[in-house]
Amino acid sequence: MAHHHDCECGHDHHHEHEHESNSVQIDRYHEAFNKFEPALPDTQTTETVNALLEKHFQENFTPEVLKTIHGCIDLTSLTSLDTKENIWKMVDTVNDFEGTRPDVPNVAAICVYPLFVETVKQALTAQEVKIASVAGGFPSSQTFTEVKIAETAMAVMQGADEIDVVMNLGYFMEDNFEELTEELQEIKESCRHAHLKVILEAAYTMCKAIKTYHSITGNKVGIKISGGVRTAEDAVRYYTIVKEILGDEWLNKDLFRIGASSLVGDIEKRLGK
Repeated sequence: MAHHHDCECGHDHHHEHEHESNSVQIDRYHEAFNKFEPALPDTQTTETVNALLEKHFQENFTPEVLKTIHGCIDLTSLTSLDTKENIWKMVDTVNDFEGTRPDVPNVAAICVYPLFVETVKQALTAQEVKIASVAGGFPSSQTFTEVKIAETAMAVMQGADEIDVVMNLGYFMEDNFEELTEELQEIKESCRHAHLKVILEAAYTMCKAIKTYHSITGNKVGIKISGGVRTAEDAVRYYTIVKEILGDEWLNKDLFRIGASSLVGDIEKRLGK
């Protein structure tokens, strides 16, 4: 931030310096953004995705792919009516699935509100299944940074292996990239060992950005799809987008997740006993 100071001429130059430093900061972010292809208009994105799915959806709608997807699901319950009892029952379905189908991996994680992390930790006996908690004033993200940090840290203390937060979209809309990134860095630090997932928008565009980021830095960033993925068909559509843009090396639970609830039952039904 610019420092407030008076110069010899007696004028207060605070705003001028602040404006100057802000524009330099924004330029720095735009410089980073310019390394990525701009997002296509919505209609063009839809056309591109539809063409991609028309070409590749059918070849991916196989039992093997459904098994892979099952192992990449964050089994989720996020309602204001959640109780310890219904969360415990959900965890029991995951415990009961364990070992019944050696050819089908169990879900990747169970995702709940911070209040139920402890319940999941007590109930969970299935190996390899992670505990995920939403945090950071989910879903609007419109609370104080200090509250977001505290909520994240407390969820991790209760036993969360993964934290899902929504990026502050208000900051993003007004090009306030400095505060946006500072807030995310502070949340990340309060995660300690836990894995942080930041919720954005638009699956195809995200995959393209992740691909570019990988080519620039060599780092692989994972992608999680959530909201409205209910059927095996829905899931295979997203699987296909990730596969075609990012490749097979992204198709594992470390780099690909689907947040869903009814999807688990639908996939198990399709695979049969």
